[in-house]
Amino acid sequence: MQKENKIIKTIFFTGFCLALLCIFSVAPLYAKNEKPAKTAKTVSGVKEYGAYIKLKKGYVRILPNIVFDENGVFFVESNNPAHYFLKDVEYLVLYGQYDMSVLTVNPMGFYQPSSLGKPRFAFGKAIDLDVKQQGKDMYIIKPKGLFGRGYYSIWINDTAWDFILD
Repeated sequence: MQKENKIIKTIFFTGFCLALLCIFSVAPLYAKNEKPAKTAKTVSGVKEYGAYIKLKKGYVRILPNIVFDENGVFFVESNNPAHYFLKDVEYLVLYGQYDMSVLTVNPMGFYQPSSLGKPRFAFGKAIDLDVKQQGKDMYIIKPKGLFGRGYYSIWINDTAWDFILD
């Protein structure tokens, strides 16, 4: 009786292993025949809503930051903003549905460290801008003057995209 149980367990285990082997070896055959999904059409190389910098080599997305309000002072906490060479920057791009009447591009100035020691930067005086709509949800943003080296942000409502020009 024990010998029969041992044989039954061995046959069951072997069958189970063979079934798993078949399942896992057939799946890659089906995946090989699948075509990758087409990506959504882009507007001039811009794929997702947000802010971009147009460099000579193409568009680069800028990561957003949160705007804080402390006793009427608006600031961002520095979160390792992206660095770009001033000579490579052509213009800024905003892609999405935003209230363009509150758009500003501001230089950033050191405000104070946070309680954890992270530097906080307050928004400086807004830079005069030329904003041209390009398509449905894309806006080309160029300063009326020249950019200089420094820490800047594109600010709309509670979101700021900050970057540094070297």
